[in-house]
Amino acid sequence: MVSDFFMEKFLQSYYDYLLKEKHFSLHTVNAYVKDVEAFLNFAEKDTTDIDKITYQHVRNWMVDLSSKKMSNNSINRKIASLKSYFKFLYITKTITSYPLQAHKALRTKKVLQVPFSEDEMKKIDRSDFEDDYFGFQNYVIILLFYTLGIRKSELINLKRTDIDLYKQEIKVLGKRSKERIVPIMSSMLPVLKEFLENRKNQFGEDYNKNIFLLKNSKKLNQTFVYRLINNYFRGVTSKGKKSPHVLRHTFATHMLNAGANLNTIKELLGHASLSSTQIYTHTSLAELKKTYGKAHPRFNTGEEDL
Repeated sequence: MVSDFFMEKFLQSYYDYLLKEKHFSLHTVNAYVKDVEAFLNFAEKDTTDIDKITYQHVRNWMVDLSSKKMSNNSINRKIASLKSYFKFLYITKTITSYPLQAHKALRTKKVLQVPFSEDEMKKIDRSDFEDDYFGFQNYVIILLFYTLGIRKSELINLKRTDIDLYKQEIKVLGKRSKERIVPIMSSMLPVLKEFLENRKNQFGEDYNKNIFLLKNSKKLNQTFVYRLINNYFRGVTSKGKKSPHVLRHTFATHMLNAGANLNTIKELLGHASLSSTQIYTHTSLAELKKTYGKAHPRFNTGEEDL
């Protein structure tokens, strides 16, 4: 455990800063603080003076993590937490120098996220789920991930007041508490209408509760949602990665393949910048090449370019 000195003087104020000023989700805040706690535990063996922590302490921690077979991706994520923490200390004048000024992220292999195909998504059928309220709820959850492109945390936190069937739109609370409106496609309206009626019969018309609930009336958690997606898609696809984020990726890729422009997809996904949305053009390029190969008469002739 981090000493009371470190916790009381530095971590608590950082925790409040992330939660109240940066408006990070509780899950993100806890992850950041957990990383910082682990580092402070490591550095505390050498110094309890926060202003005497140097980049060498950070380097030593990285070596220690690497010796425990931690991947470069995971180490980079932990160092990102440290950068945020020490920037906070520097801005608030708690420390006189920023120890990660010269840090460069470790090299990592870029793994291309493979979306589900349109054929795979067409396999989703209501009959695949249990014939009860919670089976129907699981079906609706998967459809919303695919038709809205929302994040896992955004779906978990949806409330009854966020859904407007008359206007055919859903209000989504994204990162840093940024709201956006996502349209509901016409084919989803009868499904949502039926689900909300069932929900009313199951839990009562409580508009302050989350839309999706567990059997004990508590809201869904991250683990439940991940397992739902992973377990269901085992029977649909042979692709390695099966997660809510892959469904979000699938939504964006299929939109792009159908002709939607990047700015539209950016707004639907709630991205702060277009550069975040452009990652979906990589998988879309494969579809572009496939279409090009089928459509162009000279593509497979083997003749030289004119």
